[in-house]
Amino acid sequence: MNKKRAAQRHSTSTVARFFADLGPGLITGAADDDPSGISTYSVAGAAFGYMPLWTALFSFPLMAAVQLMCARLGMVTGLGLAGVVRRHYPRPVLWGACALLIVANVFNIGADLGGMGDATEMITGIKSIYWTPLYTLLIVSLLFFSSYRQIARIFKWLTLVLFAYVIAAFLAQPDWWAVLRATLIPHAVWSSAFLATFVAILGTTISPYLFFWQAALEVEQQQAQNKSSVGRRHRVTDDELRIARTDVVTGMLFSNLVMFFIILTAAATLHAHGKTDIATAKQAAEALLPLAGRGAYLLFTLGIVGTGMLAVPVLAGSAAYAIAEAESWSGSLDARPRIAPRFYAVVAISMLAGLALNFVGFDAVKMLFYSAVLNGVLAPPLIVLVTLLTSNPELMGKRTSSPMLRFFGWLTAVVMTAAVIGMIAT
Repeated sequence: MNKKRAAQRHSTSTVARFFADLGPGLITGAADDDPSGISTYSVAGAAFGYMPLWTALFSFPLMAAVQLMCARLGMVTGLGLAGVVRRHYPRPVLWGACALLIVANVFNIGADLGGMGDATEMITGIKSIYWTPLYTLLIVSLLFFSSYRQIARIFKWLTLVLFAYVIAAFLAQPDWWAVLRATLIPHAVWSSAFLATFVAILGTTISPYLFFWQAALEVEQQQAQNKSSVGRRHRVTDDELRIARTDVVTGMLFSNLVMFFIILTAAATLHAHGKTDIATAKQAAEALLPLAGRGAYLLFTLGIVGTGMLAVPVLAGSAAYAIAEAESWSGSLDARPRIAPRFYAVVAISMLAGLALNFVGFDAVKMLFYSAVLNGVLAPPLIVLVTLLTSNPELMGKRTSSPMLRFFGWLTAVVMTAAVIGMIAT
């Protein structure tokens, strides 16, 4: 009996330790499934049915490898991605990457705020034009007046909202044999429509802002635990790398699992009933109501709001980290605005610029398209930089990336470049 109780206690402590170790990787993975991503995955499922499901399985190791390298870079160097690039590459390389990142992030923020406003309008009947400024104010207040620890705690709980899409998929009653075949047997169509969708999926899944955010948050976490100072190489232990690996792999697996179920939901309802011309998450949610019932509709709609609350701070925060590191400014989410005014100015300007896009008549679908294209263009060269940096023993010491990580890093850059070329060619 005592042995049984001891085993139960050990099992409970192992599970508790697993969840306690989750942090930057889980938040990063969950933030990847933002309203823009939901729109992209809904479009894919509506247009092509179950066929794109294999992309969730395919992109997982690529996404996990890149984020693991970014996490390792931040942990070992004590610097975010922009800070490392600033020290090792010419300024045109640094500012070219930062400029594209800021533009893509502002478009993404605008599209996400618009999606959150539209979703709330569907539930409340109150026009989205009133909701987008309210959400902007709420998110800016959260970032300005909370510490990193509080934000991380809130973000970890917010990730639970993504289970709404898993439940919605089961409510849609898909053809599970067709789902299994489409998942395990890749199938593609050589057409501009499919290649554009494939590029959008990769650009939405393996997004440059997540690279900057992952590295910056690892630095933030090290500083919060008083293990390193900014810019100083940290002697990372095997246990710390194990925890980071568990965190990142769990976050990326969670992200791709949600992506899988969003495509599945759209395929089982919209595509199955001939609704193949969906352009936004709002249209997908509206179309779900008569096809899958009010439960799936409400889960899908509330998920848009919840994921927006998770992703928009990451978009604004990653922009601020990139600019602050590029300019050698002091500033982080743990610092108060009066101590790091320029850091928080970038946060505020990014948020206001994204909000403004919703009031100047800029089409939300175009915002999604442009941000996906910019992400697709920016990601491959950044992945090359990350792979080179984490393979450099002068920078990383004995903690350089493993041959497997380097292989997947190069493979990701090649696949994303080929996808963009293929889209342009068709």
